[in-house]
Amino acid sequence: MIGRFSLPVTRDEVMTKVREHLAAELEVDPARIEESTRFRDDLEADSLDLYELVMELEDGYGIRLSEEQAARIETVGDAVDFVVEHAPV
Repeated sequence: MIGRFSLPVTRDEVMTKVREHLAAELEVDPARIEESTRFRDDLEADSLDLYELVMELEDGYGIRLSEEQAARIETVGDAVDFVVEHAPV
């Protein structure tokens, strides 16, 4: 689980937690996970993997993503941006 942070969250904190989550869930080397890394094309993440990441982000940062918003998130950087922009202050 990503866990709650004292707000405001920094971009580096979010990137670290997303990288850790993806590396563990997808069993990939964390060094492969950059902001430009694409979930489906580069990490071969399926719909369930992406759903689990969205749930972790929602629970960990107190945000909510609609299906439409989640569908627009294609890269790790997109996910980090969304959290940083929408985390409650």
